[in-house]
Amino acid sequence: MDAAAKVTSKGQVTLPKTVREALGIESGDEVVFRVEGDRAVLARTPDFLELAGSVSVPAAKRNVAWDDVLRKTRESRALFRR
Repeated sequence: MDAAAKVTSKGQVTLPKTVREALGIESGDEVVFRVEGDRAVLARTPDFLELAGSVSVPAAKRNVAWDDVLRKTRESRALFRR
């Protein structure tokens, strides 16, 4: 799908309705622009809170203090380097 829009004197662009609908962009959403050569790619910024619960964590690893996680990780890396 191609959609055109004009850039204002302030450098602003109104996203065409067809683009907003296709990407699920609503008022207040954030978007990201990535420049690839002479093109820019627009994407809706994901809401990371929507990802909550999408990764399975084994019961034995739940509710572990962050300090313990760091300590165990460092110990594991130290053993691996030997």
